[in-house]
Amino acid sequence: MKRNLLVAFAAVIQMGLQSCKENVQEPEFWLGADISWATEMEARGQKLYNHAGEERECTELMKELGLNAVRLRVWVDPSAHGGWCSKEDLLVKCRRAADLDMKILVDFHYSDWWADPAKQNIPASWSGHTYEQMKEDLAGHTVEVLQYLKDNGISPEWIQVGNETRNGFLWSVESNEYGWPVLDENGNTTITESMGHAQRNPEQYAGLFAAGYDACKSVFPDAMVMVHLDNGFDKELYDWNLGILKAGGAKWDMIGMSLYPYWAMDGGFRDDAETTITDCIENIRYVSDKFGCDVMIVETGFYVDESRPEILEEGRRQLARVIRESLNETGGRCRGVFYWEPQCRPSQYKLGAFTEDGRPTVIMDAFRDWSE
Repeated sequence: MKRNLLVAFAAVIQMGLQSCKENVQEPEFWLGADISWATEMEARGQKLYNHAGEERECTELMKELGLNAVRLRVWVDPSAHGGWCSKEDLLVKCRRAADLDMKILVDFHYSDWWADPAKQNIPASWSGHTYEQMKEDLAGHTVEVLQYLKDNGISPEWIQVGNETRNGFLWSVESNEYGWPVLDENGNTTITESMGHAQRNPEQYAGLFAAGYDACKSVFPDAMVMVHLDNGFDKELYDWNLGILKAGGAKWDMIGMSLYPYWAMDGGFRDDAETTITDCIENIRYVSDKFGCDVMIVETGFYVDESRPEILEEGRRQLARVIRESLNETGGRCRGVFYWEPQCRPSQYKLGAFTEDGRPTVIMDAFRDWSE
């Protein structure tokens, strides 16, 4: 009798454990692309096609290729650059993604044009402002854009406060009439305003980031607010930069990384792609443990040479490895991988993932066959 009771009790426990197991959902993993250029390309008459040669709108094609999220940048006043990536242009692309049930990452550049490690030019209308005014400028712009999205039925899943802010943001360099940095004889830029420069004004960098974080949460309290740095393989960079933010009282919900093996080798930071990827996966584990938050690779890309199929296959293999190891070898702390502007033709950008006639290369197959 006692034995029968024990057997019955064990069976009940097993059923309960099985039920719990069935009810536990695995963390979602996002496969995405930054397709911010999509509307500008359309306006220029560029067309995109699927593998069968059927014409597709860019967002629709990304969904067809296995992606479930998009990343979209927004500039402060891009009127001198065709008005692309304004809040209105952002809304057009957000609506397309929302209609396809794709999640949205909004990438604030806090500049009138490109912001990256080499330049984080202060918007023209903010130039010369004090630190307190700059925090108000940043917060006001952030709220304006996000409230505009909210009023139009768009709720982003993630929001970036700054783009590749290795050296901070809201600092300016001498630029030419087209907005590109002017280099001196040694190949260096000249900083003209250093408001949020991480090395020169670390406390202001942290304070500006904090203002952005609070502004995001004031409109979308449930959105994941992200700090985004480049060179995802560089543990020391993340230690230093995130340490500045933490020391300055800034908060974030997630860390975004850029991972470009091609640029890592081109810049002499790493000798080969495999080491670059290995170091990035290790860094994901490291920073997620040290700072207690999840990570996403929000930018990656691989070299395209249509005349060399082996190069394309290597790009597919490397991207598949990044996706596979991000999902399986980070203890669940990496939540997704985004390709930067894959729809670009090689003549426009050599790390896109499409052919010159607008069709996906084999690189894009990695989003479906990453486990192989």
